[in-house]
Amino acid sequence: MSRVCQLSGKRPIVGNNVSHSKHRTKRRFLPNLQKKRFYIPEKDMWVTMKVSTSCIRNINKLGVYAYLKKLEAKGVDTGIKL
Repeated sequence: MSRVCQLSGKRPIVGNNVSHSKHRTKRRFLPNLQKKRFYIPEKDMWVTMKVSTSCIRNINKLGVYAYLKKLEAKGVDTGIKL
């Protein structure tokens, strides 16, 4: 499975490991993804998504339905039928 957040689109980025001697080697920075079930009371349904922890914080603040509507207004395809 790909390591991409379904809502924010966060994905791994590439950078360098830098040792004490300043020798650089390539490495990947992975997003903090969690598989989480959300209940949408407006639709009376459960949805399982792979989301980053920053998205989980936004969902806790706004509510899952409001956050999905906000993303839909921006034109982000979440793959969830509202």
